Amino acid sequence: MTNIDCMMEYVKGFLDGERERWEFDLDFGHELRERWDKMCCEDEEYAQVIREWIGEGGVDAGRGLSDKEYKRLIRRQYNEVKSIAADGFY
Repeated sequence: MTNIDCMMEYVKGFLDGERERWEFDLDFGHELRERWDKMCCEDEEYAQVIREWIGEGGVDAGRGLSDKEYKRLIRRQYNEVKSIAADGFY
């Protein structure tokens, strides 16, 4: 499994209820930093889309939201990343 796949599975795990919001919030950034160089070697555009859409547009933008709103935001961002990957990158 690639590092990109691991990050997407990590997000999916949160959406599927395998981890709590606090755990996801704390660990997403750490996981992304730990895997970043390898993700960029696998597919730099995909890595950047994950960082921008899920990291910046999801985790960072979700501060202050209720748990339900936060999960809905992360799901929307996750689905957008999947859509961009399916359609091809920039």
